[in-house]
Amino acid sequence: MSTDVYQSPLSERYASKEMQYIFSPDMKFRTWRKLWIALAETEKELGLPITDEQIEELKAHAEDINYDVAKAREKEVRHDVMSHVYAYGVQCPKAKGIIHLGATSCYVGDNTDIIVMTEALKLVKKKLVNVMAALADFAEKYKAQPTLAFTHFQPAQPTTVGKRATLWLQEFSLDLEDLNYVLSTMKLLGSKGTTGTQASFLELFDGNQEKIDKIDPMIAQKMGFKECYPVSGQTYSRKVDTRVMNVLAGIAASAHKMSNDIRLLQHLKEVEEPFEKSQIGSSAMAYKRNPMRSERIASLSRYVMIDALNPAITSATQWFERTLDDSANKRLSIPEGFLAVDGILDLCLNVADGLVVYPKVIEKHMLSELPFMATENIMMDAVKAGGDRQELHERIRELSMEAGKTVKEEGKENNLLELIAADPAFKLSLEELQNSMEPARYIGRAKEQTEVFLKNVIAPILEENKALLGVKAVINV
Repeated sequence: MSTDVYQSPLSERYASKEMQYIFSPDMKFRTWRKLWIALAETEKELGLPITDEQIEELKAHAEDINYDVAKAREKEVRHDVMSHVYAYGVQCPKAKGIIHLGATSCYVGDNTDIIVMTEALKLVKKKLVNVMAALADFAEKYKAQPTLAFTHFQPAQPTTVGKRATLWLQEFSLDLEDLNYVLSTMKLLGSKGTTGTQASFLELFDGNQEKIDKIDPMIAQKMGFKECYPVSGQTYSRKVDTRVMNVLAGIAASAHKMSNDIRLLQHLKEVEEPFEKSQIGSSAMAYKRNPMRSERIASLSRYVMIDALNPAITSATQWFERTLDDSANKRLSIPEGFLAVDGILDLCLNVADGLVVYPKVIEKHMLSELPFMATENIMMDAVKAGGDRQELHERIRELSMEAGKTVKEEGKENNLLELIAADPAFKLSLEELQNSMEPARYIGRAKEQTEVFLKNVIAPILEENKALLGVKAVINV
């Protein structure tokens, strides 16, 4: 690794080798050659004087790209596509005259961008499904573990640890729906010429409209796509990039929410992300176990959510059939959005797969707040014993305020049960009150909701995508 030039953290620290290859120059230029072969085959099949020998020559050199020739040529002509046309022609002297025939630069550039984004979306889907599987296992394991729920980060009616995980899981399932939809709608640009009118093909095929209509469908089929966009300028609509990046931004938002919750729970010492044996939490405070993976998820997620603005603004500012102010921005925003989400999902999988739960701490926090939450049940028991509901409601309100003052101002334990037991209006002993402090009585349908959600929503998703399961996250740092 060179230490005297800038290195992207996305490549060096966060993204997987698999995602990095998808956006690599090698992937791009190999795809260019596949597109040139598909174009030549299509033109031959539609009657242009292209020979089998020329096609075979192109196929023989589809993979062994002579990068040195292309690089030297680009220094002369300052055009990447024509440099690679030239380099391919050097390797294929018999076919050099028909390479890129009738096409414009966007034929290889834009079609490759669609192909690359499609492959990247498939990898994102694979990792997202595995994150969901890990969270589903966690939710199943802890579906009945009572825990304090929070509204406004203030203690509220109890839930379960597993039910809380279903909230994260549901958001990721919504992201998967969006991803599947966008993936199913990806189309190639096809070969439409400099302003999208296919004028060059009108010339090549002597005005034969029927043959020209077949070009795009045939190219799409050869490249593994169902169809091409029916109309375009020189480029495919940059709104496609916006749709793709919005999917990534949605995943980032879901991951950020989950990571925030985990960071707060780790502060409470109730749940903790994986912490490796030799990991250092702080350079100054040796005892610390910082939630660094969850913090990194949040950090990268913010980047992706903001990055999604780039294609939206680019799409909005394209002039007529094309301008080139999309190019530099697109070279940054699309790959980096995918590389960042790739890193985010690896981190999410690592965290979800190794989350540590501390039931004793959870129980301690629960019991310190439960008397307040049990007041409605206590009031109903007192009514059954002959008390007046309105009077009891006022008394329990007053006693709750007194107990709260004891906790907050004096730093003592919650003594609400003792106060209620000492009040003759309730006719309940301290033992009876303490017997009612069973956390599982106050979690509502959290366990059942978790079971139904996992069975009816998540299990079918995992079954449908079982071929994608089995991924293990590799974290570089």
